[in-house]
Amino acid sequence: QVQLVESGGGLVQAGGSLGLSCAASGSIFRLDAMAWYRQAPGKERELVAQVDRINSRIGSTEYGDSVKGRFTISVDHVEKTAYLQMDGLKPEDTAVYYCNAVLTPLHSEVPRVYWGQGTQVTVSS
Repeated sequence: QVQLVESGGGLVQAGGSLGLSCAASGSIFRLDAMAWYRQAPGKERELVAQVDRINSRIGSTEYGDSVKGRFTISVDHVEKTAYLQMDGLKPEDTAVYYCNAVLTPLHSEVPRVYWGQGTQVTVSS
């Protein structure tokens, strides 16, 4: 059974930094993409950053407009772990951050979407 296990997060003052990690475990045949989303109270879940086509030499990275230049996503495709380095944090970055992965489980031909349990990030002003 495939699982995404997140770690990191917590409370930080505005202007500070935090790091998140997300490890995909279980019987995985191929990892295609990993991403971070976030959801603040009363708001819809939004994309923070993603890495697509992980196993390709032309893999692409995308960031949400509100985090460009401040957040950095990276993926270790061997360890099947995604990282999100968050610098210059602002109170409006406060949200529950969710890890997302698109991967093909072992003995399956169809890629599926998986979500982590979410981790709280709180930025105080």
